[in-house]
Amino acid sequence: MKLSIFFSFLLVSSFHLSSSQRYNALFNFGDSMSDTGNVVLAGLPYGMTYFGRPTGRCSDGRLVIDFIAEGIGLPHLHPNTAKDADFHQGANFAFIAATTLPFDFFHQRGLSKGLWVNASIHEQVDRFEKLLPSICGTPQECRDFLGKSLLVVGEFGGNDYSTGLFASRNVSEVRTFVPPVTQAIAEGLERLIGLGAVDIIVPALLPVGCFPLYLTLYNTSDPEDYGPRTGCMRRHNALSWYHNTLLRRQLDRLRPKYPAVSIRFADFYAQVFDFAINPLKYGFKDGALRTCCGAPGLRNYNFNLHAKCDQNGSSVCPDPTTHVSWDGIHMTEAAHRIIAQGWLHGPYVDPPIVSSSNN
Repeated sequence: MKLSIFFSFLLVSSFHLSSSQRYNALFNFGDSMSDTGNVVLAGLPYGMTYFGRPTGRCSDGRLVIDFIAEGIGLPHLHPNTAKDADFHQGANFAFIAATTLPFDFFHQRGLSKGLWVNASIHEQVDRFEKLLPSICGTPQECRDFLGKSLLVVGEFGGNDYSTGLFASRNVSEVRTFVPPVTQAIAEGLERLIGLGAVDIIVPALLPVGCFPLYLTLYNTSDPEDYGPRTGCMRRHNALSWYHNTLLRRQLDRLRPKYPAVSIRFADFYAQVFDFAINPLKYGFKDGALRTCCGAPGLRNYNFNLHAKCDQNGSSVCPDPTTHVSWDGIHMTEAAHRIIAQGWLHGPYVDPPIVSSSNN
């Protein structure tokens, strides 16, 4: 590559990296960690803290993507299935229970029973591609429009792995899902880049071994199965760690291939893991492993499969801001707010979405 071309790429890249320019739009892809209403399943107390009503968000209030929108001066994202919504400032394509991989992958492995939302990453990108002309016009106009948009792609993978784990497949078998999952994420990113995306945040997989749901379902009497500082399950966190390692490798492969595109890794794992290690540092007085909205079950996690949040027998803690976990697998608004700050201002997205020069 000629030096002049190389330096021009660097200039373009540094513009997107250092400028938290006033984004014209925000687009999100993922699963229940960021769905803002494409799937509405639960009633109150979901949504109680901020919205005062259930909105389809799996939390007591706002999600990370809501705080990101607020942080860059944009409205909360409409779910892409909303009727008569204005999508000119963005849209949300995330679906509760969405897997990264298509249904065929799971059908071939006898894992069809737990699948009910056909919203793989490629299905979500298909929806995005179909919506774009109504927002920005011609392909070139859309490329210009996406040049001033922020895309958050993920997290993805959690439901792929839980589909196997909840069907009693062992962690070793589910670990074999990781390469095709991370490959599918990379392919989805390339499709978005092909449409004109230039600024993309890719969140890591969360440390699922710290979730009350997993701690309850897979509890053992062997102390070696748990981290001494966190109380989280080692094997399940190792699965998340492996996913994040391969995901980083995929992003490292894409960056030199698309030098004018900013592809930033959001370290969801490290943030939530730190909540488990240092809950008091963040004001989580009841620790990171105990559910706010739930009922007593196995061990001291306040999670019970027969009395889940919003079901008879469950109750809500007096103050959700003292908890990381809302319902055993999703987090509270308080946790989402702290996570979003780590993405907007660093250090968990590098460089952060909002640069210091614009604070």
